[in-house]
Amino acid sequence: MPDYVKLPFQFDVALLQNDLAKVAPDEWIEHFNQYNYEGNWSVAALRSNGGRTKQIYPDPHSPDDFADTEILARCAYVREILERIECEKEAVRFMLLGAGARIREHKDFFMGFEDGVIRLHIPVVTNPQVEFYLGGERVTMHEGELWYLDFAQKHRVENNGEKDRIHLVIDCQVNDWLVEIIK
Repeated sequence: MPDYVKLPFQFDVALLQNDLAKVAPDEWIEHFNQYNYEGNWSVAALRSNGGRTKQIYPDPHSPDDFADTEILARCAYVREILERIECEKEAVRFMLLGAGARIREHKDFFMGFEDGVIRLHIPVVTNPQVEFYLGGERVTMHEGELWYLDFAQKHRVENNGEKDRIHLVIDCQVNDWLVEIIK
């Protein structure tokens, strides 16, 4: 499998941003791994273990199944996107990296084809000053695009812009449909 690939989908940015506006300020939760970042890295859970909005860590060992949260119920276009991605979904989150913030280089565990779960990204709000690196190589993603990236590799992000960067992040169980569109 490739390290990263832009998938053959383009989603409506205005509709995505309309759904994003339905997330209340108090529904953004600071990322749990405070060692890995500087600045604002926050998450709004749309699907989580047990369907809890405060559960932002997608725990692969949780006894609670992944379920929709009340935030997803307000996001009609995101629900439409999830239906177009033909696989079982685990965690689904809006992830915000504030202006001037950075995520230090790290790897995501239990995230790869060999683990049976991969992560897809759709930029909802971004800017040219966002620098995303996977395996030391810069990957430029534009609003509305759907991307697969191998997050089992080292990756880091810097938002050197003046506005927040927000992605819709979808954890998917690997199936034949995903393998076919990614390879």
